[in-house]
Amino acid sequence: MTKKQLLDYAAEHEVKAVDLKYCGLDGRWYHITFPTRGLEEVLELGIPFDGSSIPGMKSVESGDMVLMPDISTAQIDPFYETPTMRLICSICEADTRVGVKKDPRSVALRAHDFMLSTGIADNSTWIPELEFHLFDTVEFDSGEFSSGYTVSSAESKDALPIDYEDDDAVAQQERKGYHMDTPFDRFYEIRQEMVDTMEAQGIKVRYHHHEVGLSSQQEIEPELLPFPKICDDTMVMKDVIRRTALNYGLTATFMPKPVYNQAGNGMHFHMMLHKRGKNIFYKKGGYADLSNNAIWFIGGILKHGRSLVAFTNPSTNSFKRLLPGFEAPVKLFYGLANRSAAIRIPKYANTPDTKRFEFRTGDGTCNPYFAMSALLLAGLDGIINKIDPGKYNLGPFDDNVFAWSEQKKAKLLSIPANLKEAMECLEKDHEYLLQGNVFNEDLIESHIKLKMAEHEAVTNRVHPHEVQLYYNL
Repeated sequence: MTKKQLLDYAAEHEVKAVDLKYCGLDGRWYHITFPTRGLEEVLELGIPFDGSSIPGMKSVESGDMVLMPDISTAQIDPFYETPTMRLICSICEADTRVGVKKDPRSVALRAHDFMLSTGIADNSTWIPELEFHLFDTVEFDSGEFSSGYTVSSAESKDALPIDYEDDDAVAQQERKGYHMDTPFDRFYEIRQEMVDTMEAQGIKVRYHHHEVGLSSQQEIEPELLPFPKICDDTMVMKDVIRRTALNYGLTATFMPKPVYNQAGNGMHFHMMLHKRGKNIFYKKGGYADLSNNAIWFIGGILKHGRSLVAFTNPSTNSFKRLLPGFEAPVKLFYGLANRSAAIRIPKYANTPDTKRFEFRTGDGTCNPYFAMSALLLAGLDGIINKIDPGKYNLGPFDDNVFAWSEQKKAKLLSIPANLKEAMECLEKDHEYLLQGNVFNEDLIESHIKLKMAEHEAVTNRVHPHEVQLYYNL
């Protein structure tokens, strides 16, 4: 789309406002809106803003930044009554209009450029699986004299909303919700509306269904989409899910473990590399028909896996999901159709056009620009340095490792036990992220500082269960 085509598009849809979206270090969208009459000027010059007000972005003495919109991201926002066009932006230096080192979107653009510079591939496609809960109500507080939360779900007899009597007897108990059919899957139509909205925004969806968690856990999975556009699309999909839920009086969360002892929400990343239209991960006759490039790419991800978690699982809650027994991978190895593996090779993806693998450890608290860029750089590092996962006891293993003896399991490389350990691993192992100046020391230092503050904030607070355990001791 050219600038003229965009202006014509805005006129055709009688757009009255333009909404600029940009992503902070924390993975949240921020926005600023202006009347459509200023569109041509903004496309040329951008919009200045105070970068020091965005967590971790820049210091007060050098806060001036500019939002530069990407014309190719233009869409009519389906949730505003006022005709509004959304444009996704990169955060740029005020004087040069070049993407700043800490801008998540610019990181993804640089990661793509680095991939091209290696000559290994000219295209990369991804699937992020979006798992989330839809709750009828949620209440939480965390203060000096009180702390706690309550969620409710009309699908679960153990978590019914107040004054909800379940007269139709549809609410379920003591069963798994995986692929649960209607009428027990109460929110099928809402999920379908989410999918219809995504498709209208140009995001192709592969399927959607009820997930394992009985208290309304959902999954929506898109088709393979090109990097780095998939990072923008992930932000759009999360936004569509949240806002559609709110329209129906529901609340959506991507928290990895919103409910104790129940299935958690992951974000599995499927990935493929292509060169001149050919999938470079496929070679007939190898293990799972994987090429050397695929094995080395896997090797890079697994070898750097402990530091990668700092970007793919960047919350204290992430590590409440990463526990044995909930199909959450805690050991860094790969295997064919192995759901206990950090990297699983799907059996159904067995042709030259479909051969791929998925990194199963990640979750929806990640910043998608950082998470997918870091995974790409780790994999490329594996190819560049021909990292054989077998030499590091990283697989392949095709059996359930949780059934192994404790002595045998101890020889496997584990993911970090908590957010603090993940940040310590990132501090020690991040050279691979500096390739092509994709990430930089300042960004990594800011990310570690931001996440360590979150770790301390949670660690230093009294937990409600502690009161139950120890109050009368």
